Amino acid sequence: MPASPVAEPLATLDAAIACTATGPDAAFGLVRGDFEAVNRLIPQQLSSSVPLIEDIGRHIVSAGGKRLRPLIALLASRLCGHEGVDGPVRLAVVIEFLHTATLLHDDVVDHSPLRRGQATANTLWGNGPSVLVGDFLYSRAFELMVELDSMPVMAIISEATNRVAEGEVMQLANIGNADIDEREYMAIIRRKTAMLFQASAHTGAALTGADAATTAALKNYGLHFGLAYQLVDDWLDYAGERDVMGKDAGNDLAEGKMTLPLIHAARNGSDADARLIRESIAARSASRLPEVLTAVRRTGALDHTRECAGMELRRALAATDNLPPNPYREGLRTLARFAASRLA
Repeated sequence: MPASPVAEPLATLDAAIACTATGPDAAFGLVRGDFEAVNRLIPQQLSSSVPLIEDIGRHIVSAGGKRLRPLIALLASRLCGHEGVDGPVRLAVVIEFLHTATLLHDDVVDHSPLRRGQATANTLWGNGPSVLVGDFLYSRAFELMVELDSMPVMAIISEATNRVAEGEVMQLANIGNADIDEREYMAIIRRKTAMLFQASAHTGAALTGADAATTAALKNYGLHFGLAYQLVDDWLDYAGERDVMGKDAGNDLAEGKMTLPLIHAARNGSDADARLIRESIAARSASRLPEVLTAVRRTGALDHTRECAGMELRRALAATDNLPPNPYREGLRTLARFAASRLA
């Protein structure tokens, strides 16, 4: 396995954790009016003559979530000087619907009973309705995107949606595979998670016709923020609490997913550690979770995952140095610091 790309200390990450405990409220405050309009538009766009679509749509949308992707799209649009309301708000709803559709599909594929601490749609209504309502959300998102009348935005979203689908298939193909390495895993989460974060920031720039330097900086910010966010989730799955994650610890293990903590533990632990992880992944079972947690901690896998997340967050923050110095740039920085605070 290639050497870890992390060599620098985590001083900047620890400083971010120390100074940020309030969450993303400050960033939301910068676009509060836009976000209120988003929250009004979402239920309007969930309207359908088919009651089941509205029931499932309302269920998953009302489950909450931080809505960071649409927030990033709004901040990026305002940062680049967009003065209208309709465009950024519709873009934010497009992003949220695409993300929500992937959640519905993911829960079916993963047989997940919980999402954000409550029963998943597939648990309540079954797999078929959940998949089809996910398809409805995809198609409604593309209807809204057409109304934006922006070919650059359509190109970005279309490519991102395709890459997300690739990432989901890559992950599915590796369920139960304990031989996946760190490089392969990063390629999966780059597509599965980071691409939609990148598209959120990139489309905000495209909607306003931002210059090349600003566009590149926003793309880099979104990409590295997205990678970091997934790695933080990986860390929390073995270090966090159920009330933080909205699901049981070791959930990825039970689904047969080799995430970064397990990959590191299997490669750097004893033969017994590797065998334990391999057998648990192959069986898609968390029955030996206490032993796996011990191996993860003993091999430094949690520290390694935290360091990798910190590296991506530093890259996201560095990208903002190339953005116009305005309050919306500070909002994007606040979100990166909020992600760091989840590692506390």
